[in-house]
Amino acid sequence: MAYTAPRSTTSPSGRRHPLVATAMVLPLAALLVVVFGGWEAVVTQASSVGVLLGR
Repeated sequence: MAYTAPRSTTSPSGRRHPLVATAMVLPLAALLVVVFGGWEAVVTQASSVGVLLGR
């Protein structure tokens, strides 16, 4: 079995702050929206949720 180095964690619990996780995901999400042309789908879903919430 190969030797693997232990993982280093930035916090004692080994979890990232939610804002750091968000900052990591947003560029990828934006890229996927541009590549697959999903902006219309996002707008449609947001509109549907708004209607369901009564706004």
